Amino acid sequence: MEQEKLRELFPSMVERRRHFHRYPELSFMEKETSAFIAGKLRELGVEATVNVGGFGLVGSIRGDLPGKTVALRADMDALPIQDEKSCEYASQNPGVMHACGHDGHTATLLAVAEYFSARKSQLQGEIRLIFQPAEEVCPGGAQSMIEEGALDGVDVIYGVHLWTPVPIGTVASAPGPLMASTDEFFIEIQGRGGHGGMPHKTVDSVVAASALVLQLQSVVSRSVDPLDPAVVTIGAIQGGTAQNIIADRCKLSGTVRCFCEETRSLIRSRIHALAEGTAAAYGAEANINYMMGYPSLVNDEAEYGRFLREAPSVFGLRAVLSPKIMPAEDFAYYLRKVPGCFMFVGAGNPDKGAVYPHHHPKFDIDEDAMLHAAGLLIAMAESYQQEHA
Repeated sequence: MEQEKLRELFPSMVERRRHFHRYPELSFMEKETSAFIAGKLRELGVEATVNVGGFGLVGSIRGDLPGKTVALRADMDALPIQDEKSCEYASQNPGVMHACGHDGHTATLLAVAEYFSARKSQLQGEIRLIFQPAEEVCPGGAQSMIEEGALDGVDVIYGVHLWTPVPIGTVASAPGPLMASTDEFFIEIQGRGGHGGMPHKTVDSVVAASALVLQLQSVVSRSVDPLDPAVVTIGAIQGGTAQNIIADRCKLSGTVRCFCEETRSLIRSRIHALAEGTAAAYGAEANINYMMGYPSLVNDEAEYGRFLREAPSVFGLRAVLSPKIMPAEDFAYYLRKVPGCFMFVGAGNPDKGAVYPHHHPKFDIDEDAMLHAAGLLIAMAESYQQEHA
């Protein structure tokens, strides 16, 4: 990798990232973001297919030398959060914000496109550029892009996430399971409402729902192997309209995170059984809507080894083993189809105000992380293609 050439592209990375940050778009609504990317790819002479899986784009850079096809992916959607930063590139779209770094991912991949498009004579095989919509909202954009051919002919895939919990200059990943699966459930307890002073004439849905919240805490603690990480969280409970009315209905919603498909199935069955049983014990009924979301993200062990070998050559990055984490990523769908590696690139830096967690209204990154991310993607791609030339 020609690091000095990449450094020359850094100012345009920052400029583009700040453009995306000013004009964020929600999942499945990335029309203007997609059009901006398409325009930049055309300027570079990169062959691109638009509107893949929604507003996704697939670009292709074919080298003059024979070789393998390496896919690189960036997500480009924002979140329904009001930007509370005081900076010149703060979001101009009320209630919408790039609070997870996808603006940086997109700007990074555009720089990678510029790097490889200028080096076709040296390129072995093909670089496939996947600009993906809707990572933040299930069912996500990855599945539809795969269904529409984004991975056709791809041999390996790499992705990065700019990550403020990791300090600038450090990159992290892990072999095997890295990020959890994510499922959502919505439970409505149907009772019989009535007067708050005459509870014996009612079936109190709030009491039944409260009991269920406590019962669900036993799913992980008493049904799941203690050595198998899992989370069941009740995020919302809604019932009742006044202090003297016993509510006929109460709603619960929550999320499930784990790494093992057997555990995932077990938790789902336990939630169903507890909801139905607890409601029945109080004379109520439970209506359950359980939605399976992203699977666990599982890195290929050989490609993780490549990450460890290549990272130190990229601006002297320090590569570390990441612990498993409970946030989820629909990059997992790509890794179910082809081998690859998903990598966290340190973007936290107190000196630059990059201290807030992801999905926070004041979230920001150390923009130097984009240079590191681009270099890491390029190094991984070149290493794979050279190894399989």
